[in-house]
Amino acid sequence: MKKFNNIQLIYKVSFIILGLLILVGLLANFLSPYDPNKVDMSKRLMGISKEHLLGTDALGRDVLSRIIYGARVSIFLSFIATIFTMFLGTIIGLISGYCGGIIDNIIQMIVTIFQGLPGLSFMIALAGVLGPGVKSLLISITVTSWSGFSRIVRGEVLKVKEEKYIEGARALGATNLHIIFHYILPNIFAPFIVLFTTRIGKVVLSMASLSFLGLGIQPPQADWGVMINDAKTYFRSYPHLLLAPGISILLLCSSINLIGDALRDLFDEKRDFFSQYL
Repeated sequence: MKKFNNIQLIYKVSFIILGLLILVGLLANFLSPYDPNKVDMSKRLMGISKEHLLGTDALGRDVLSRIIYGARVSIFLSFIATIFTMFLGTIIGLISGYCGGIIDNIIQMIVTIFQGLPGLSFMIALAGVLGPGVKSLLISITVTSWSGFSRIVRGEVLKVKEEKYIEGARALGATNLHIIFHYILPNIFAPFIVLFTTRIGKVVLSMASLSFLGLGIQPPQADWGVMINDAKTYFRSYPHLLLAPGISILLLCSSINLIGDALRDLFDEKRDFFSQYL
């Protein structure tokens, strides 16, 4: 019981941390004490003080302000990239699982090829070809991430489409689109939500990696990956420049992954409960 309560407390803390980070991103204009891109060389590399709670970077920019604006960029671009990834993966997984036959075989061959490629290396190569920027960041993450999700969706569709109520819907003359939108999608919604939460954490790390390498968000835009890249020259003497964005990424990814675990446990409990009466 004590262990269960501790787990519940961790989940609650994760929801609070994620909620606060999202709120900080939404209210960045009001919460930021300074302009995150304002250069002031007279205040470069200042330590932690009342004036600058997290110090300043090599260009005299307030680190706290850049962390606050970086939350907006990291969180909301991660949501957008994850939505694109899941949209593409869901469509392909639905077509593959529902149609079956030769269409399924061809799609699974393509999925196998994409899953056989080293994900991070392929993403870096694609971002390098497209050039740095938000557009190439979103494209590279989407192209390199859809395959795993589509395979999971396909597996769920294969299970659901064999149910008796699907056969009944076909017997009553329901069209394929009607079956997909009214019977299949609602029944794969639970794993869909769990995958969405866990995928966001991976996307945050991918975005930070590309920005660190100079292939994602470009300076002077405030972004946690860009801040880590800027801090690599000074982190021995000024470790707060590296710790601030690093801890922010750690908190965001950890909270999202723990929330995904909580949702998975919740859906598993509901499935076990209903299975007793089926």
